[in-house]
Order: sequence, then C-alpha cells, then structure tokens
Amino acid sequence: MGQKTNPIVNRLGVIMGWQSSWCNNYKDRIQEDFKVRRYIEARLPKGIVSRIFIERTLKFITITIRTSRPALVIGKGGDEVDTVRKELKKLTKKEVQINISEVKRPELDAPLVAKSLVRQLENRISYKKAIKLSIISAMRMNAQGIKIQISGRLNGSEMARCESYKEGRISLGTFRADVDYHIAVAHTVYGSIGVKVWIMKGEIYGKRELSPLFGMQKRHRFSNNKASFFRKKKL
Repeated sequence: MGQKTNPIVNRLGVIMGWQSSWCNNYKDRIQEDFKVRRYIEARLPKGIVSRIFIERTLKFITITIRTSRPALVIGKGGDEVDTVRKELKKLTKKEVQINISEVKRPELDAPLVAKSLVRQLENRISYKKAIKLSIISAMRMNAQGIKIQISGRLNGSEMARCESYKEGRISLGTFRADVDYHIAVAHTVYGSIGVKVWIMKGEIYGKRELSPLFGMQKRHRFSNNKASFFRKKKL
C-alpha cells in the first residue's frame, strides 16, 4: 500500500498537517484555494515556492508561503508581497495576511527539487546530470534517502519510457518516516516529461504539532497594511 499511496496523504493527521485548514462550504472554498495557489505561483518567480498553506476564519484568511528566496517574495520594502496581498483580497473578498516562511535547506524539499529538475529539463540540460546533482546535494544535507522518477520522451527518444534513480532508503510504509513528496511536469519541445521526487529526512517519534505556523519565529513585521515575515527555525 505504501508504494501506491501518496506519502503526504498517507501521513495526514499523523506527522503532517493539511495544507488547507477550514470547514464547511467545501465546493466554493476548494475552488477559491485553487485560484489563490494558482495566482501566487504565477505571480512569483518560477521555482522558488515550495508550498502554500491556507488557514481560514469567518472573515480572515492567513496564507503561509514556504519559499527558498524570501527576499524575492517580499520585494523592496515589502512592496511585492503587499501587492500580492491586495490582489488576493480582491479575489477572496476577505482580509488577507501573508506569512513568508524560509526553507533553510532547499536540497531536502521535494517541491523545490522537483521544480529545479523541471527548470533544467526545459533548458535542455541532460536529465541524468540534473538528477545526479540533485541526489548528491540531498545526501550531502544528511537525507536518509532520495528517489527520483522521470517519465516521457527522454532526450527526445521516439518512444516514451520511465526511469528511476534511488540513493539511501525510503520507508513509504512507516507512518513515522518523514517522507516529502512532489510531482511536477516539464514542458519540452519533445512533449511533457513527468518528474516525481521522494525525500526521506528521518523518523519522527512522539507528538508533533501539525500547524504550518509551528516553529516559526517572527523576524520582521510590516505595518498593518503589509504582510508579516516569519523565518523557520528548522525545516
């Protein structure tokens, strides 16, 4: 079962929390969350956003953006993030607060690794070289294991194929195993190439706070019309 199930979904409520926290009116809120994430991904520079967490109250929305380049998200004097906040306020018709969480070790973040591979594939860099460098970087940062699967017309071959590369161990069937996972798609001149990344960081024992804001330390707060900037202690 662990080999076929999404590792993130399989650990929800155990060692991982939901990326959207709210209840009731599921249809409208799911659509709105999708629009919010799509806008943020399109607005910010490509490949720097890891995940977007959304927490809702009756009239207030808190959006936490995990990124490897917080300075690009914030902009000069907070202008960029304030523009994003105003646009999201128009989109959702609610008060919006944006928190920026810095990813200290992007080599161990599956979404950032997958997006980096996609960017390299679209720039026609050899997929084997890109995958090898990603695996080496992750293992140097003390990852217990990493697996990368790529499928499509690799190097422009006439027939699509699937290749997997693995280093270390990936315990997909162990719930306490902290396994990060992401899927991304590269659009090349030969067609679409799918990229899947699994990264195992270790095992978690005991209780763990599942809120996306847990472990964040306030670094700088703008005025009431600006967003708040948080820095992660450990990721």
